[in-house]
Amino acid sequence: MNHTQLSRRDILVASAAAAVALPQIPAKAAEVRGTLHKAMIVGPVTEKTLEPLKTAGFEGVETRYYTCGDAEAAKLKGNADRMGMRIHSVMRGWAEFNTDDPKKLLATIEETRQSMRAAKAYGADDILLVPCRIGGMPMPEAWEFKIEFDEKSGYLKRVVEGDNSKYAEYIAAHNKASDASRVAVEALIPLAEELKIIIALENVWNNLWVAPAFYKSFVSWFNHPWVKSYFDIGNHVKYAPPQDWIRELGSLVVRLHVKDFKLNADGHGGTFCHPRDGSIDWPAVRLALSDIDYNGWASIEDGGLPLAEFARRFDLIAEGK
Repeated sequence: MNHTQLSRRDILVASAAAAVALPQIPAKAAEVRGTLHKAMIVGPVTEKTLEPLKTAGFEGVETRYYTCGDAEAAKLKGNADRMGMRIHSVMRGWAEFNTDDPKKLLATIEETRQSMRAAKAYGADDILLVPCRIGGMPMPEAWEFKIEFDEKSGYLKRVVEGDNSKYAEYIAAHNKASDASRVAVEALIPLAEELKIIIALENVWNNLWVAPAFYKSFVSWFNHPWVKSYFDIGNHVKYAPPQDWIRELGSLVVRLHVKDFKLNADGHGGTFCHPRDGSIDWPAVRLALSDIDYNGWASIEDGGLPLAEFARRFDLIAEGK
């Protein structure tokens, strides 16, 4: 026998030994496309507010201060410009488009127009707008929803399996809110076209459009380049994983809010928490954003941690980790 030859058994033993000896290589984060631009939500855009954000590595801000005049907004924009930062969005927030009071309706529409003018003066691209909310009647729990809706009208047909009579008032209020929101947003579109400011519609626990396909149907109804979706990654966890919402909405997503939500042990309900402390699968979310070719701003909507820690967690999310 030639001693330079190895038996099959020798080869197997040697291979096993080599496998044990080799260091374990950690799994790499999935390769992702696009850039997430790091922002925080602020009130008035002062240098005092911006300085610690700039130091922590934030690139820009989203401002809640939309009731200012154009001249003041332009002045505040100068603060951001001098620091090499960007005011990317204006948080208009809640509107009352489904009110029964005509004066209140006209006031909330005009207030929204003012936020759009402020956004233009700030140099922002969009306003965040929550069209309305409903409540005060029997509604399904988040885990009970089995929504069916009419694709053409966008009206709810049923919200749970079986008998829906218990939720008839909710269904009627929902359909009224959809109609009222459409009328109001249509009235805002001419100014959006003039200013080139996107009306970015957001859901914030307003009990409306609580399924991915249903929400997409509502935003898509406008079929307009200046009406898109502002998607809050933490707001929809109790209804469906955020990566499902992101893939459903696709190119409608123009802005992101970053926060987390910790589901209870039974998956029913939970509480908001800091990014990466909750139930969100952030690598899956980042991959979904890559899949829809998202390349844009993401604002952390949270507090209670040092800015440097928020920045560190944001960077991990942006890297797909």
